[in-house]
Amino acid sequence: MLNVQSIDLHYGASQALRGVNLEADLGQVTCVMGRNGVGKTSLMRAIVGQQATSGGKVLWDGDDITHLSPNERARRGIAYVPQGREIFPLMSVEENLRTGFAPLPRALRHIPDEIFELFPVLKDMLGRRGGDLSGGQQQQLAIARALVMRPRLLVLDEPTEGIQPSIIKDIERVIRLLASRGDMAVLLVEQYFEFARDLADAFCVMDRGEVVLAGAKADMVEDDVRRHLTV
Repeated sequence: MLNVQSIDLHYGASQALRGVNLEADLGQVTCVMGRNGVGKTSLMRAIVGQQATSGGKVLWDGDDITHLSPNERARRGIAYVPQGREIFPLMSVEENLRTGFAPLPRALRHIPDEIFELFPVLKDMLGRRGGDLSGGQQQQLAIARALVMRPRLLVLDEPTEGIQPSIIKDIERVIRLLASRGDMAVLLVEQYFEFARDLADAFCVMDRGEVVLAGAKADMVEDDVRRHLTV
């Protein structure tokens, strides 16, 4: 489904990504791991179109989307939950969810009941401002907003960052359920090794803008992966 081919990315004279290759398939969770500052978020931003690449290709469903805008990629079914959540704090929970309507045809511009089955707490908070939610509830809202788009690729950048353990378990359950249905690919950036290991079908470890380890979970050597995660 997603095929990233040898992409480079620069911020001015500084090169953030060097020949990165990555695949993410329907029905699978692909986990991207690495220390802070190795290029994980830059890779996600390149995939969703928020940062222009300087080399290589991003293919989605066999089509070259390297030069498409973020909104055009969203219309093709690519949804992004950024690090830090980036909800609208002064808008209500319902209004935040409705922002996910933007790439949808008019007939699909409603909040699916499934959203509240996955995140029951949001149903009781529809009128509450997003900024009044706890960090964990805001993360659930950010994921729910992405799911309103009916994505086929869900990109999650460190969804467990600063979240209490009980909500981490809820997020893990939701990710596992979404992938198990077989109609969505999940691309997950994570530094919490146990969370990534338990969810991953495939993994990719980055260091200094490059992929240094990658493969199926069955081929993962934990000691090798952990070595690239410790400071």
